[in-house]
Amino acid sequence: MSRAIVSKIEKENVLALAEEGKRLDGRKFDEIRPITIETGLYARAKGSANVKLGNMEVAAGVSIGTMEPYPDSPDSGTLSVTAELTPLSYEHFSMGPPSDDDIELSRVVDRGIRESKAIEMDKLVVESGVEVRSVFVDLWTLNYAGNPIDAASLAGVAALHNAEDEELGKLPVVKKPIANTFIKIGEHILLDPSLEEEKALEARFTVTLEDTGNVCAMQKAGSSNWTTDEILACVKIAAKHSKETRKLLK
Repeated sequence: MSRAIVSKIEKENVLALAEEGKRLDGRKFDEIRPITIETGLYARAKGSANVKLGNMEVAAGVSIGTMEPYPDSPDSGTLSVTAELTPLSYEHFSMGPPSDDDIELSRVVDRGIRESKAIEMDKLVVESGVEVRSVFVDLWTLNYAGNPIDAASLAGVAALHNAEDEELGKLPVVKKPIANTFIKIGEHILLDPSLEEEKALEARFTVTLEDTGNVCAMQKAGSSNWTTDEILACVKIAAKHSKETRKLLK
């Protein structure tokens, strides 16, 4: 049986279950998989974390350097996020230059951290206009099981809160932005898609909320549209889950 036929059967199965109000793993439509967070695992990093979202696993490492500040922000440190969907984690990923999916994952995580103002960038200044500290967050998938955005975002934030530098001390991280990703399958909206559900999606929507519940980032993808009411409903669900997820971060 060809892969295309298998894929079609899998998609039809996911949709048929959704029509019955069910999911493959028995979760409710608005239920996330179990989360585990471990920090301080990698001695060579200034901060590190491993996050498991169900069977989806992501590792994060933080490094800190110095650089000349950007001309338009002489009193602000810098942040850079890179992500890699590794072949180790899923057979369909390959080595080489960053793919579109790698770049999208990096940007969504970066935006959530940056726009929430999770890091007090002014405290990363060594000498105004001359030298600032630069924070690098590197993310790698260790096992791919769907919804890398939420797992990678959580890993990145956990690693930042774990980060400490010999000269700087604890990295000035003051917020815990949490991403929640929803997908559309037919007329149904599912939170935290598994790999099988991800293959069947028609649209994807990620919303990141900071500690006060304010939205700090959004990202849409896929061939289908989202109505205003659907987005507002997703934000409401995300606000509820973000509070609980945030409690897991130390």
